[in-house]
Amino acid sequence: MRFRYLKDPLFLFCVAVYFVNREIVKPYFPNTFSRCFLNDLICLPFWVPIMLLLMRALRLRSSDGPPTASELLVPLILWSVIFEVVLPRAPVFSKLETADHVDILCYAAGGLVAAGFWKLWYSRRPAMRAG
Repeated sequence: MRFRYLKDPLFLFCVAVYFVNREIVKPYFPNTFSRCFLNDLICLPFWVPIMLLLMRALRLRSSDGPPTASELLVPLILWSVIFEVVLPRAPVFSKLETADHVDILCYAAGGLVAAGFWKLWYSRRPAMRAG
């Protein structure tokens, strides 16, 4: 089945989780998980469909299948290095960014759950017929 990009159910779920967390959970039910780790957990399932749609629009992605392992690993590695190594050490961001290895574990866990979901969701659903 064709990957649905911004209509993907996991992407839409992550968008909803983000806004519920931002508007309801953090202000009214503050806790460490929602404040520090939830956004990191939904990072890959949220950003990868956007990234793949942009790649598809720029003709850098030829397939409309679900994300491949490399399409999940490359952002995981790049974002981990950028947000947990480079930016916390940069003078401009040193007061805004904090290096935290648990964030990387959250990125990876979210990516692993997303990979499993996408594999099951798109392999079990029958292809839609044209016309």
